[in-house]
Amino acid sequence: MSGAPTRVFIARLAGVAVFDPAGDQVGRVRDVVVALRLAPRPPRVLGLVVEVAPRRPVFLPITRVTVIEADAIIFDGRLNVRRFQKRDSETLVIAELLDRTIRFRDTGEPVSVVDVAMEPTRTRDWLVGKVAVSRAGGRGRVAGRGERSERPGVRGVRGRGLRRRGESLIVNWDAVEGFSAVEHGQGAAGLIAAFERMKPADLANFVHELPEKRRTEVAVALDDERLADVLEELPEDDQIEILGKLEVDRAADVLEAMGPDDAADLLGELPTEQREQLLTLMQPQDAAPVRRLLTYADDSAGGLMTTDPVIIAPDATVAEALAQIRNPDLNPALAAQVYVCRPPTATPTGRYLGTVHFQRLLREPPPTLVSGIVDAELDPLRPTMSLEAVAMYLATYNLVAGAVVDENGHLLGAVTIDDVLDHLLPEDWRESVMDAGAEVSADPEEEALRGTGGNP
Repeated sequence: MSGAPTRVFIARLAGVAVFDPAGDQVGRVRDVVVALRLAPRPPRVLGLVVEVAPRRPVFLPITRVTVIEADAIIFDGRLNVRRFQKRDSETLVIAELLDRTIRFRDTGEPVSVVDVAMEPTRTRDWLVGKVAVSRAGGRGRVAGRGERSERPGVRGVRGRGLRRRGESLIVNWDAVEGFSAVEHGQGAAGLIAAFERMKPADLANFVHELPEKRRTEVAVALDDERLADVLEELPEDDQIEILGKLEVDRAADVLEAMGPDDAADLLGELPTEQREQLLTLMQPQDAAPVRRLLTYADDSAGGLMTTDPVIIAPDATVAEALAQIRNPDLNPALAAQVYVCRPPTATPTGRYLGTVHFQRLLREPPPTLVSGIVDAELDPLRPTMSLEAVAMYLATYNLVAGAVVDENGHLLGAVTIDDVLDHLLPEDWRESVMDAGAEVSADPEEEALRGTGGNP
């Protein structure tokens, strides 16, 4: 393999771009597949799990990888797009080995896996020869949003010894044991740190692929806001499963971090007693909009809307409006316009005056008052309007969102195009996207490599 380093720490490959020989990016690394073997033989690397569009994990045999660099992997151009399915004889390094508690073979001392390193052999195979471990312990949720998750640093070693760097050690594979045992309560901080820059939708796809046990461990380790973002992108069955595995107080915290419309959709699928328990545990200011949303039919404008649109007073300036829609946490569809209302500017608000679209904001001087540029001619949506009527409304006026106003002229919320599409598509559309690609024919080279558990 040209460009092959002498040692590659696998967790650092997460998210690395994968290119074909022409320099076109085909996807990103999500994991590395290995075959565990009887001790003391180190695992053999079988290949990479590469996520290609649309959110489909595929298997790239290690024999087709030609270059491994810190920010890029290049392969020979041959890639079977059949959806990757892990086999019983295979292990995913990032998903299954990181954060595992193992023991030193000679002393029995427990340590936690920080990373594992693969190394090339003279026969052009790759073996997992080194394990980076930590004596630090200390599991739990990873750092909250805006904080940096700390992972012990690791460095290479010579020979069969080990080198200490703080609480981290790098040891030979045969110096530790316990990788094949089933561990209950395995942490997930290392796994999450490997994918800390992944978008919520992509992380949701990764979580969907995990075994139920590992999925729960990841959910427990994620901070509330990150887990809320992931839940909003998961299929309904996964949402219910994960929420049910959390402690009830934690589940209420996560629901508070979700958008009110997404929280209402999830709670609407739960038994009445469980739903009421969670609503009672939520902060009153967070539970109130969710309760309002639950009073509307799922396929109505009221059931589709979010109660957190961008609302400004008529005496606000264009500069103030633009500052609000610059919020990076704001849904792009919600950021496409601001809704002008007399105080109070929180749903249900004072009287709705109209909408200002962001393109109009960009055309006006910053000191301009929004009351002078408001579009009051377009009739708003009513909460009882059907899904079909809402879709036709948005299509007719080329909108990505629309205001929902009650009969007294109060702004209740806004319906965005993504929520309309979510309800127009089949109920299992998320599963269909995540599970697509299994029908592609098998790859003989891949079958030869994986069919023997990586043994020649």
